[in-house]
Amino acid sequence: MKNRYEALLILDTKGKEDGAKDIIERLEKAFTKEGAAIEQVQRLDKRQFSYAAGHLDHGYYVNFIFKAEPNVIDALKTKFRLDEEVYRQHYLRLRSKPAPVAAAA
Repeated sequence: MKNRYEALLILDTKGKEDGAKDIIERLEKAFTKEGAAIEQVQRLDKRQFSYAAGHLDHGYYVNFIFKAEPNVIDALKTKFRLDEEVYRQHYLRLRSKPAPVAAAA
């Protein structure tokens, strides 16, 4: 059974001018290749970190809302862990959307 998920990815776009758009398109293809059906992509823009925990002090935030089987999450985590342009990733299972109620005539 497919569940709804939210994936917050922080991208390393340092040194790449319009690189965020290309990276996001590549990530969308990776989601669909693993069997996820993307509902929405929210580009949250570049944000400064509260503190620098590594080599970056800012990152480009992107939020993906998608439907997928539970085993797809592990595959995506593994794939994106190896991707140099994905700095951080966080996944959250969402409640399924309620079915629309038809209005009584």
